[in-house]
Parts: sequence; C-alpha cells; structure tokens
Amino acid sequence: MAVRDEIVLRSGIIYFIIALFAIAVLAMILVLQIVQHGKWSSMSEKYVYQTTEMPANRGDILAMDGRLLASSVPYYTIYMDTRSTGMSGTTWSNGIDGLSAGLERLLGERSAEGWKAVITQARKRGDRYFLIKRRVSYETLKQLKKLPIFREGQFKGGLVAQAENRRILPNSELAARTIGYLNLGAEGTEVGIEGSFDKDLAGRNGIVVKQRLTGGDWIDVDDASSVEARDGNDIITTIDIDLQDVASSALKNQLKKHNAHHGCAIVMEVATGDIRAIVNLEEGGDGDYHETYNYAIAESTEPGSTFKLPSLMAALEDGVIDTGDVVDTGTGSVKFYNKIIRDTKEEGYGKLTVSQVFGLSSNVGTSKLIYEHYKDNPRDFVNRLYAMKLNEKLNIQLKGEGEPLIRYPGDKLWSGLSLPMMSHGYEVQLTPLQILTFYNAVANDGRMMRPRFVTAVMRNGHVIRRFEPDVIINSIASRNTIRKAKKMMEGVVEKGTATNLKNANYKIAGKTGTAQIAKGRSGYRSGVRISYQASFVGYFPAENPLYSCIIVVNAPSNGVYYGNLVAGSVFREISDKIYATNFYRDYKNAENITRDQSAPEAGNGYRPDLNTVLRKLDVRHMKNTKSDWVATRESGDTVSFAGVNTIKGLVPDVRGMTLRDAVYLLENSGYRVKYSGKGKVRRQSPEHGARYFEGQIVSLEMNM
Repeated sequence: MAVRDEIVLRSGIIYFIIALFAIAVLAMILVLQIVQHGKWSSMSEKYVYQTTEMPANRGDILAMDGRLLASSVPYYTIYMDTRSTGMSGTTWSNGIDGLSAGLERLLGERSAEGWKAVITQARKRGDRYFLIKRRVSYETLKQLKKLPIFREGQFKGGLVAQAENRRILPNSELAARTIGYLNLGAEGTEVGIEGSFDKDLAGRNGIVVKQRLTGGDWIDVDDASSVEARDGNDIITTIDIDLQDVASSALKNQLKKHNAHHGCAIVMEVATGDIRAIVNLEEGGDGDYHETYNYAIAESTEPGSTFKLPSLMAALEDGVIDTGDVVDTGTGSVKFYNKIIRDTKEEGYGKLTVSQVFGLSSNVGTSKLIYEHYKDNPRDFVNRLYAMKLNEKLNIQLKGEGEPLIRYPGDKLWSGLSLPMMSHGYEVQLTPLQILTFYNAVANDGRMMRPRFVTAVMRNGHVIRRFEPDVIINSIASRNTIRKAKKMMEGVVEKGTATNLKNANYKIAGKTGTAQIAKGRSGYRSGVRISYQASFVGYFPAENPLYSCIIVVNAPSNGVYYGNLVAGSVFREISDKIYATNFYRDYKNAENITRDQSAPEAGNGYRPDLNTVLRKLDVRHMKNTKSDWVATRESGDTVSFAGVNTIKGLVPDVRGMTLRDAVYLLENSGYRVKYSGKGKVRRQSPEHGARYFEGQIVSLEMNM
C-alpha cells in the first residue's frame, strides 16, 4: 500500500509539473499573440521589408552653347562575396582561373595568378565583402559582369557593385573655381555655381520599399510610401568654353613667365554684363598653376592706378576740373603731411593736362588734383564715388563676393592722407570683378550692368526660370563725363603707359595699374622686398565696345611688375584671339565693308521683299539663293544675295536687317527679342551661330 501511495504521489507531482509547464507555454503564447504582437510583428517586417533612399541624379552645369561644364557620372565600388550562399563549389572551381584572367585584363594592378591567390585567400577567410576595386566605370562594370563566376550574378557569383555618383569636369580645370563644388562635411562648404544653385541642381531623393525573398534576394515592391526621385535641374551659364580656354592659357603663360603667386582674368560682354570667361590661377606645390580660389570675385585689394578713373571722373562730374586743365607735377614727387607720393618717372613729368595725368598715370598729378579740389569738403568726393556705386557689393549670383571698402570722412581710420592716397588707389579696396564692372559701365555709355553668370534653369530641356540682364544703375555719370573718360582711356593706349597694346587692326581703351601690396602690420615692405600687383582693365574695340576685360597678376617676382607689361600682354593676347574669330571678322566686315556707291545699300532681310524693292528701283540683283532670309552684298552696280543660315538651336545672323524682319525671324526661331535704338540691326547678343535655347532673349542694338 505504501508503495502504491508513493507511485500515486510521484505521478501527481509529475502531472502537476507538466500542467504548470503547459500553463506557462499557453501564457507565453497569449502574451506573444496579444500583448507583444505589435513588437514582434514590426521586427518581422524589419527583416522582410526595407525602406531605402533612392538618390536623385544631380543636374548638369552647361556652357552658353550647351556644352558640359560639370556633370555626374556613376562610378562603382566592386566587392566579391566569396561565401555567397548560391555559389556552388563547381562554379568556383570551374571559373576562378577565367575570373582571375579577366580581372588582370580589365583592371590590371596584379597578374592573373595574383588575383587568383588573393581571392582564394579571401574565400578561405570567408570574406563577404572582399574589395576588388574602387571607382570603376559603368562600361568596365558591364565587362566584369561577363566574367566567369561574376556572370552568375550577386547571389550565385558573389559580384557586389555599390554605385555612387561622382562629379566630373569634362574641361579639366577650365573655370573650375567658378563652377565650384560642394563639401557636405562638418564645415558644409558651398562654392561657385554648384553651391549657389545647389537647390536647383540637387533634385529630390526618392524612397523605395524593398522586400526580401527566400534565398536573400531583394525586390522593389509597389508601396504607398514609395516616392519617386526627382532629378536635379540643369543650369545654363554665360561661360564661353573656347574663350575660357584662350584666357586660361594666356594668363597661365604670363604667370609662369613672371613667376607670380596668383592671378585672374575676366572677360565680360559689355551690353549684357555676361561673364564669358573667368580664370583664377594660383601657384601650386607642383610648380604649375591651378584653380584653387576665386580671386576674381572674392579678393578685395588696393587696386592702385586703375582707381584713377573713378577719381578723375568724380572731379569731372562735379565740374571742378576738365581734361584740358594743367597741373604741375614738378620733379616727380609731392609731400602730404609726412607722406611723399612719387611718380615712376624719377625726374618727373612737369606740367601735364588732366588727360596726360591719366594717360601717363601720374600719382603726383592725380593726388594734387583731388586734394586741391576736395580738401575743404572731402565728403563731396566720397559721395560722388558712392553715387557711382563703388561702395556697394554687386550682389552677383554666386556666393563669396568680397566687400568693397571706401572710407568716409569721420571714419575711425580717416586721416589727412586719405584723399591723396585714395585718389590713386590706396586706402580703398575692390575686387577685380567690381573694378571691371565700373569700367564696363563706361564702355556701355554709363549703364552699369550686374555681372551675370547664369542665364537660365532648365528641366528636361525646357527653361523653367530665366535670369535677364540686370541694370544696377542707368548711368554712373553724365554723357559728357563718360565721353571724356572714354577719350582718356584711349589715350592710355595711343600715347600713354600702354602703347605696347596699340595695334592697327582694332583699338583698345583701358588703364594700367601697378600697386604695392600691403603686408599687414609691416606695411608695404616685407624685409627689403616690396611685392606688387600688376593689372590692366579696359575694353575693345574702343569705337564700339563688345567686350571688357580685366587682368590682375599678384606678386610677379622676376623683376618686371608694371601693369602694361605683366597684365597688359595677357589682355592683348585675349583680345587678339577674339579679334581673330569668325564672329569678330564678320562684325568688322558688317561695320566697315567698303561699298561701291553705284549700287544702293540694300541691307539684309526677307528675300521676296528685297526683290520687290530692288526691282522697283531698277537695281540689278542676282537671285543666287533660294533661302527666304538673305544677306546682301553690293559689287559695282549689282546686288547679290547670300542665304542666312537658320539652323534650329543656333541664333541666326540678323545684323543689317530691319527691326521687323529681325523680330520675325528670331521669334519664329523660338527666341524673345529686346531692342534699343532705331534703324537697322547693328549688333546682336548673343552672336550669330551661338547655341541658344528657345524662350531666351536676343538683344538687338539698332542704328541708322
């Protein structure tokens, strides 16, 4: 009986334990199914579904004719999953030799035996991400996918390709600093067009929901939370690649010749303010020159003698001097308080007219004129400079513009020396672009244009936003003052400090500049050495300015530092090459063609209309083209026709046409038209043959 009771007791205990375990299991199931259902369900989804950001393609930056300045190209980092779950031993053994030989052929770096050895070792280690190569192009990736083992795909062949977009500059360093870049690190650097137009270029990233299938493959799923990526917009700039190349080559050669630290060159279209070329070069550790900093728009320095133009224009505008007035420069030096101002000619120039003071760049003459007429009320002088907008930033489309500095009487650092020093370009600071903008305004008959770098934002080939030419001020001075300023600048080249720029083909007007470079507390001298900044700024052709240009060379160190020799020669090389282009020759021919007056000047335009007029005037004319739009040429008593090309996407040549014909042709080509003046079209911008986009503005200048 005792044994039986013991067995019953033990059985009861066992059944009780089993019952407790069953109750615990049931309770856990209830907790998992009811209480923790949300938690485990979301964890399950996490491993079955995955949300991935899909990066948008960054927009392109284009030159004025549509050629690429900056673009994003996909590059790939190639890994191998040597323990891919789908890779069979047969696939490995049959394919490793062919794979190794293919890697040697496509990637180099090591022999086929070397590739086989490192991949085999990686497989023994069980590497899931064995690095093959970084920055592989898409074309190379396509070839890699054809190799043994890799052609089986990611899960059977172990090929893993991680894509990344890399920004490239197809034209190497041309305009590189102005094109700019983004550094999205801690500092968040935004430079040039890339930085200033990042919101347009960046686009919007998308969201893709992926599902993992049995075996580890991931597929995209159609999910309400998926968002399609929107690629970035394209930016159309004012840069002319060919002109940029000319300017860059000319500046680099001169920097090397004079062993200078850095320099910049800017070419601006007079009528619009469009920047056609902008070069910034600095000596690198390799002995060559590179685009590392945008000196043209960011570096404010004392300009030296190029500031004599606004100084003398202020006095001309106030009526206190005239170009024929005489000032005695003496023996080449003058003392103001404790400061002696000297001319470069040691014995001095003696008596000079105001025009000669400017042409010969007399520091003595300029400082004496300004001090004499404004010493009792220096505010009048500075107010006049302010009225010409020289104290204001240009507010250009790019970030990083340097601050102009023109002190005002009463400022902390204003002194009795300020007037004579400011008059010839010291105690003031301006960037090269700010100086050029002022000179461009003189070339443009007083109208100051805001420098323009970008003309449009495009999406899928359509313009979605335009930036029109922008006038800062309609006139910086009276017509009379502008006329005298132009004449003085022509004198600089004709018989002043820049006679080396004089040539028989076209006239240049401008101003040389040679300024000592301040070295902080040590002043203008560092030890026994003085550093200089050489510059030349002007425009051409002087009679009908098309382009303005500034060249600045900082710290030439081979013993030559004068603006006419160091900077002026770069200006001349650029202007000569522009002059040698087909456009410039066509322009000169249209302006200066010698005609036999026995046949009337017919002008260019619509062929049927010209036929009718010439027939009624009983003028012989040769119908040697079937083109509706023609250019005419007179020879003896006969007018001949030549067809005007109207190629889609290229601006037609409307020079010599009436306004009606020009507007009709341009608008039917998809462009909008702005014009000024009366008569026939004398100039057009952009020039004929330029690649332009529908809806953009073509500016016409008319003349009787």
